[in-house]
Amino acid sequence: MSAKDIFHDMARTALEKDGWTITKDPLFFKLTQQFKINIDLGAEKFIAAEKATRQIAVEIKSFVGISAVSEFHMAIGQFLNYRVALEQLASERVLYMAVPTDIYQDFFTDSFVQAVLERYQIKVLVFHVQKQEITLWKD
Repeated sequence: MSAKDIFHDMARTALEKDGWTITKDPLFFKLTQQFKINIDLGAEKFIAAEKATRQIAVEIKSFVGISAVSEFHMAIGQFLNYRVALEQLASERVLYMAVPTDIYQDFFTDSFVQAVLERYQIKVLVFHVQKQEITLWKD
């Protein structure tokens, strides 16, 4: 099992403060003998207006390494693989990439990063590390 991201607990708390119930920590799937994945969190929330439960999967990324660009490349590849896995095994879940507010402001607002997110329809959840609150849902 892979190690938890350094912001794992902060992102989890932010989701809980936003009314989400964490149902899996981690959300584990065995696709084949070769492929087993652990998405950081599985969560659900009852949406009264829709009279339904919304289910999400959240992959938390810190981007604290030497190169944000390299980490972005790896995160996008991982995200796309996870999305395919969810389509096969848990199609009711919507996948989000969770990033801290400062990373979003400093890196994710770059026009190329925004183009990649748009092209691959990557949903982003932005959370404030110290306040442990969600600041943005970017669908």
